[in-house]
Amino acid sequence: MKNFLEFLKSKTFLIQLGLAVVAIVVIVFATLQWLKGTTNHGEFVEVPDFSKMSVAEMRKAVEEAGLRYQVLDSSEYNPDYPRFSILDQNPPAGNKVKSNRKIYFTVNPSGYKKVSVPDIIQVTQRNATAMLRAVGLDVERVTYIDQLGKDMVYNMKFKGKYVKPGDKLPKTSRIELICGNGTIPESARVQADSQ
Repeated sequence: MKNFLEFLKSKTFLIQLGLAVVAIVVIVFATLQWLKGTTNHGEFVEVPDFSKMSVAEMRKAVEEAGLRYQVLDSSEYNPDYPRFSILDQNPPAGNKVKSNRKIYFTVNPSGYKKVSVPDIIQVTQRNATAMLRAVGLDVERVTYIDQLGKDMVYNMKFKGKYVKPGDKLPKTSRIELICGNGTIPESARVQADSQ
């Protein structure tokens, strides 16, 4: 034990300890400099505003900014934005990020998703309107025909063509309801008179 304590106080040990400390400092300094150079420490890119850009315009702008991108699934159609344009981005515009950072984009789809037309035949106009609105459709107008059931839905049209329950239409489509006006149809009256 006495020899060990004497060794710790010796000139040889102190020189080796000093060399070890200097070597550690040099290695740490060199490692930090290397990391600074390879991770672009202190070099930032401001994220551009990509909103309403087409996907092709976005790709070009991302490359020019030295960034990468990933397109996420489209969300609900937004009529305020052009079709296939950028709806949202993460990180947002104006943020400072490192070069080669990945930006995530949400793209506006080509149109509204399609919904099934509910079965509103033989339903009152008021209830039919509520059922249509519940699935994202609306009433464009109501046309009346001679049928005994007043305000009862007998048929539906979309853009002049008849549609039936279960048909798929783009969300927000407006449907024409064909309802009864409460009078007996002429053909039924003629048939009743002949009997």
